[in-house]
Amino acid sequence: MNAIEAVSLSKIYHRSKTQALSDITLTIGRGEIFTLLGRNGAGKTTFLRIAATQLMPTKGRISVLGHDVRDEPLEIRSKIAVVPQEGSTIGPLTPWDHIYLTLIARGLSRNEARQRAEKTIAQLELLEYRNQPADSLSGGLRQRVRVAMAVATDADFIFLDEPTLGLDAVSRRRIWGVLNEIQKEGRSILLTTHYIDEAEILSNNVAIIDRGRLVVSGSPAELLRNVKERVRVDIVGSSFSPEELKSYGRVVKLAERFRVLTDDRRGKELADEAVRRGSDVALARVSLEDLFVDLVGRVEE
Repeated sequence: MNAIEAVSLSKIYHRSKTQALSDITLTIGRGEIFTLLGRNGAGKTTFLRIAATQLMPTKGRISVLGHDVRDEPLEIRSKIAVVPQEGSTIGPLTPWDHIYLTLIARGLSRNEARQRAEKTIAQLELLEYRNQPADSLSGGLRQRVRVAMAVATDADFIFLDEPTLGLDAVSRRRIWGVLNEIQKEGRSILLTTHYIDEAEILSNNVAIIDRGRLVVSGSPAELLRNVKERVRVDIVGSSFSPEELKSYGRVVKLAERFRVLTDDRRGKELADEAVRRGSDVALARVSLEDLFVDLVGRVEE
């Protein structure tokens, strides 16, 4: 049984007449981290909210952990936990209070709720903040508290809508580590993000969504096979003419730098020549970012 099976899923917000999702067919396996990647407004949150039984689809069908969203929402809700993008903490309550009361509300005994709260406080490195009111914490710490509330439930399936939005690099990596631990326990995760590095590092599989449509899906390695070039060369302070750069490969202008997508041999030649001419240069393998820009740019055009 898959974690999610969506077939021809569509959603229209009738008041605004916005087509948020259009004919999405998608399967998410049990025990994997699956990421919906896309720009703001792409439809990621709408898909997550439908799967979490917070919205009804306009057309199509979707099941979560073997239960139909339309017919069996209560069965789904008992097995999932959700971290919404626009959720908030309660000012006077401490991180400990938030986690403990969440577990009590889900029906755990006081003793079990205490044990799980202790474990989760340590897991998300919140020990030194455990007794501080939430309204005295930074935005990043409050976000970690919200993630902790979901993690502590031991839910079979956790939904995370932009969980690292606005966090610093250290806080993002703490949350990544916790998500990897959850996956090792056999639990499933649906993550939405527009941070491409996050999707590439964390995910077993990724779906790129743009303007409500599924553009492509697969593992990061499978998706990268859609980029015909193998390496990219970033050059700052270029003394190359655009025509020279084009002789090495496909050229993309990025603010004050040029990016050339090419093969291994020509990439090394270009990097060596750029160093000889005194330019700052970085040579790397192509990434999911290069594919994302290609595909979303193509859709936009």
